[in-house]
Amino acid sequence: MKIIELKGVSRNYKIGQVKVTALNNIDLDIEKGEFVTIMGPSGSGKSTLLNVIGCLDRPTEGTYELSQKRVEKLSDSSLADIRNQFIGFVFQRFHLMPSLDALGNVQMPLIYRGLFARERRRRALEALKMVGLDDRLHHTPSQMSGGEQQRVAIARAIAMEPSVILADEPTGSLDSKSGANIMSIFKKLNEEQGITIVQVTHAEEMALYGQKVVRILDGEIERIDKVG
Repeated sequence: MKIIELKGVSRNYKIGQVKVTALNNIDLDIEKGEFVTIMGPSGSGKSTLLNVIGCLDRPTEGTYELSQKRVEKLSDSSLADIRNQFIGFVFQRFHLMPSLDALGNVQMPLIYRGLFARERRRRALEALKMVGLDDRLHHTPSQMSGGEQQRVAIARAIAMEPSVILADEPTGSLDSKSGANIMSIFKKLNEEQGITIVQVTHAEEMALYGQKVVRILDGEIERIDKVG
């Protein structure tokens, strides 16, 4: 079953009097439970594509269905609800609250969802255990390595119980060992939890953890490669 379906999606910007095309007539289907990598050089449109998929940006043209629901023309508040319900985000920068420990950081978005304290704590503990940080619950970001901070960010995403995790250069600021550890966590979440993963990366070796690679050039899909 398709969970993400883009048809004829373009995204244009105006810089002064100049029209800039970030995406041009993108057709892309992602099945539920797939692990997909988007790759391309800087300025190719891959992050714009991820932002459109994540309902952080709207296409100028074309249609977008997320979990069989048309979303490209929804209101800002409706898009926020969609993000809250379906999507977990993991970024290159961890965006952790420096004053909160790991447990508090993972619980923070659950507060905005309106969950009771007991349920927030249960989900946060379970998510931190999944990423191997059940022994670092009360460490703040400054007391953790970059790899550990990224694992907290992943735990924060999966505690929301999303259908899709979108990751923008999730290993970009990490050493190779920490990066491989993060990718192993994504692969496990994909295979064991059935979570659809869509990541943007520059690193070919990180693309090997997924099932297909969408190669973007000048705002267009150049080709789609299967892995393995």
